[in-house]
Amino acid sequence: MNVFEKIRKTFSSSRMTICAGLAAAAMLTAGAGSVKHVTVFADGQEVRLTTTNSQPEKIISEAGISMGNYDEYRMSTLRVKEDTEIHIVRAVPVRLEMGGSVREMKTARPTVGRLLDELGVDRKKYQPSLNEDALIREGLYIKLRTPEEIAAEEAQARMEQEQAAAYVPEGYVETSRGAMRYTNVMVMEASAYLPTDGGGSCVTATGLPATHGVVAVDPDVIPLGTRVYIPGYGVAIAADTGGMIEGAMIDLCMEDYDDCMEFGRRDIDVYILET
Repeated sequence: MNVFEKIRKTFSSSRMTICAGLAAAAMLTAGAGSVKHVTVFADGQEVRLTTTNSQPEKIISEAGISMGNYDEYRMSTLRVKEDTEIHIVRAVPVRLEMGGSVREMKTARPTVGRLLDELGVDRKKYQPSLNEDALIREGLYIKLRTPEEIAAEEAQARMEQEQAAAYVPEGYVETSRGAMRYTNVMVMEASAYLPTDGGGSCVTATGLPATHGVVAVDPDVIPLGTRVYIPGYGVAIAADTGGMIEGAMIDLCMEDYDDCMEFGRRDIDVYILET
């Protein structure tokens, strides 16, 4: 027996239980024979009638209103008495997905949670894709998922979010300051130096202090004042020169001797950032 067959049987059993309960309640209140004024609301209209009936189903029939197999009524009072209002709730089609199969059914239940209660859905095994307080409306789509399915969907969503966050438009490079537009990328021979190298003044050729984020370049290749981005080093400014820096060479200022020694000499990509 598949999951939808179980739901169908549960649904039918639940309706029989509800109907039996309503009938029993009606029998208890029947026979009073007192005249009552009752209003029946259905399909945007209202029918007010005087009746001696105490059974809601008979009063609805007396009002000339027919009910479908899955329609329900709700009363303003626990039993029929003077000025009781009876509201007819028409069942609407909804779609329920479980285990990859989709089944259409009709219900007059007010919320997703109430529908699942009526169907006998075990919340430990299946969780709805909608909030249980969501109102039932025509064409509503409800997906029942196992904890494993929910975990897989959440993992997929996280992966898609990470991919979207990692996307960098063409002409931009991702930096610690966000995506930055660049005009050119050059492969250069790079070395590293300490602020105290050279004359030991810790001041660059442009007058800026020598510190991390300052690079020495050949001004004929990269004009002084140009901002650059170097993967693994960061955003920097071309603010220094050097006697040994000629052509496609660049010297990165670092503040730690061990970092300089570890960096050594290597080829790197240098992104010329847009001003």
